Amino acid sequence: MPQHSNPVKLFSGSGSIALAEKIADAYGKDLGDYSLSRFSDGEFQPHFNESVRGSDLFLIQSTHQPTDNLMELLMMVDAARRASAHYVNAVIPYFGLARQDRKDQPRVAIGAKLVANLLVASGINRIMTMDLHAAQIQGFFDVPVDHLDGSIIFVPYIKSLGLSNLTIASPDMGGSYRARSFAKFFNAEVVICDKRRKRANEIESMTIIGDVTDQDIVLIDDICDTARTLAKAAALIMERGARSVRAVCTHPVLSGDAYETVENSALTELIVTDTIPLKRQSDKIRVLSTGDLFAKAITNVNEYGSISQLFKV
Repeated sequence: MPQHSNPVKLFSGSGSIALAEKIADAYGKDLGDYSLSRFSDGEFQPHFNESVRGSDLFLIQSTHQPTDNLMELLMMVDAARRASAHYVNAVIPYFGLARQDRKDQPRVAIGAKLVANLLVASGINRIMTMDLHAAQIQGFFDVPVDHLDGSIIFVPYIKSLGLSNLTIASPDMGGSYRARSFAKFFNAEVVICDKRRKRANEIESMTIIGDVTDQDIVLIDDICDTARTLAKAAALIMERGARSVRAVCTHPVLSGDAYETVENSALTELIVTDTIPLKRQSDKIRVLSTGDLFAKAITNVNEYGSISQLFKV
């Protein structure tokens, strides 16, 4: 298919500059000139320092905490629309509030749906994201959603380790589908850590379902927040006779004392992507870049290519 006749421009919000630079470099185009003015009371105002009239824009911004990152993206979209951009694509490597995808108790918000409504209301034409906490969140949007799969990045790395007795594990029942999908690449068995929570971020108990004896275990999850679940699972797995245990998590939220928890855990390493910038480095945390994958996805969107082709490992 022929390429768009409209110029393509990539801009980064302040929360994803490092990743946006990698995406732009892989795409072969410099990031657009953009700035954010801040007022003394914390209010801010985005500003495109070059014309975007008639352009197809890709606005790159993960919506991790603080919530300023989400607000900045919404305002970037509004500014682009008011500046007569032709097409506005929101590239959201990490889609924040995705864990609030349903009413799991009375009188709570469905935050993921609210964020979807806000993004659509702001004027976006398309969403591009990676490893949503729940795939059905795509249905919250009334615009096309390109949902990239992180396994295309993680699988080659795991294969490079040459683990002879590889077994895939899910840290909870909810992630079993993700773990099974990952295991298909290796024809590996799956074990599940059945956990019960007292409240958010606090585990009451955990049980291992399946045999981990003499196995090299790789835990699969989409988000690593406090890292307590992974640390508890790793300790329990090693107690059950595993040879080693690693964890793969797409989005390194890593809040509170998560870095210390990872470093003091039985994990050999925690493998993450750069959808969220690390607050600090750690010898146990390995970061794999998503820059090339997002650049290819942007190219395919712009040239009417297939996004599903990017899922082939």
